[in-house]
Amino acid sequence: MSEQLRSSGGFSETGERELAGLVRQRVVARLAAYAGEREAAGLAPEDDAARQTTVERVLADELSAHRRVALGQGRAVLSPAVEGRIAQAVADALLGTGSLERLLADPGLENICVNGCDVVWVKDSRGVWRRERPVASSDTELVELVRTVAARAGDEERRFDRGMPRLNLQLPDGSRLFAVMAVTGRVSLTIRRHRYPAASMDELVRLGVCDRHLAAFLRALVRARKNIVIGGGTNVGKTTVLRAFAHEIPPHERLVTVEDTFELGLDTDAVVHPNVVAMQAREPNIEGQGGIDQAELVRWGLRMSPDRVIVGEIRGAEVIPMCNAMSQGNDGSLSTIHASTSRGVFTKLAAYAAQSPERLSLEATNLMVASAVHFVVHLGWDASGRRVVDSVREVVDADGAQVVSNEVYRPGPDGSAVAAAPVRPETLHDLVAAGLDAQQTWSQGWGAAS
Repeated sequence: MSEQLRSSGGFSETGERELAGLVRQRVVARLAAYAGEREAAGLAPEDDAARQTTVERVLADELSAHRRVALGQGRAVLSPAVEGRIAQAVADALLGTGSLERLLADPGLENICVNGCDVVWVKDSRGVWRRERPVASSDTELVELVRTVAARAGDEERRFDRGMPRLNLQLPDGSRLFAVMAVTGRVSLTIRRHRYPAASMDELVRLGVCDRHLAAFLRALVRARKNIVIGGGTNVGKTTVLRAFAHEIPPHERLVTVEDTFELGLDTDAVVHPNVVAMQAREPNIEGQGGIDQAELVRWGLRMSPDRVIVGEIRGAEVIPMCNAMSQGNDGSLSTIHASTSRGVFTKLAAYAAQSPERLSLEATNLMVASAVHFVVHLGWDASGRRVVDSVREVVDADGAQVVSNEVYRPGPDGSAVAAAPVRPETLHDLVAAGLDAQQTWSQGWGAAS
């Protein structure tokens, strides 16, 4: 036991972190020695469960040794609260996500933003930001924490250095982490939480995203195999709504999902969706080789006999193969896109198509979109700051530089969607065949609006 460890008594938060670091070093050294003994004996490396048990045992031994030294020297032992925090910090660093673990364990947080190791801000479910304690003792330690998390995230190579100054990955709890360095003044990372990983239409109604009449209409759109693009701003709940739509897809259908970073998790519930292939884009390796973008994955997905193709978010060139998928027999496909209004979705689709290798003209893009997309569902914020569906558009046709659409639900006085113009008769026929109560929808919606 080092002198610094022996002499620790009552101390500040900084001293507590230093002691946790010393305990961690001793635990790591013992774990390395233990692993070497197993290898020398010809034993296989421990699996995750066995490693956790070993870490907990060695950590308990080190803290017990610290208590014995303190008692032998006539000093006060660590209080249970301090010892518990040190044990948690060491366990989190070796088994979890380090100092971020305490924030990830808080179910009330939606966003965790770290603008340097000691500038930490979190946003709760009410949309309120507050400052939190540091997550590392230095930015260098923060970089190592991010690299450690990345190494545990999967089998793919996940670099984070000056040569690859950004990192995008999914944490074990489904949260999404994005980190950046070198191009910012300090190392920064953002974690977006998904509070409703198993969303459904009923859950959207409970959360106030839509009322039960609009939910019935949206449910019918999915069951009638309408191609839908979900638009909205950052952090407005597009992924949650996409999950709720997917929840309405019959379990006998085969799904292929394409994402930049795994978030949807449709392949994790074998009861709701037993036949799913989930694909994730891949960054190039250190030699600049092996990168696979979403556009290529969509093309691959079409060869896998899917009933529907789901693209987590349209970000660029994948717009063209996605529209091709929607217009060549994979009806009922879904995707999301960043857009500030429902009409703005068409502008974003055209912009991405113009930047793709095909370099489609605006007129060609609009014809493609009109033949592929049936509905646009847009999310926004109501007057009280709550996430809501604020607009639904039925795509009708293309007319040169414009996509012709019919806003069947528009923003009401409080910002949430209210019935506007009815859908086309042939569309209503499809929705009724999919289970929509036309009489109730008319009386509660378009009939009341007229």
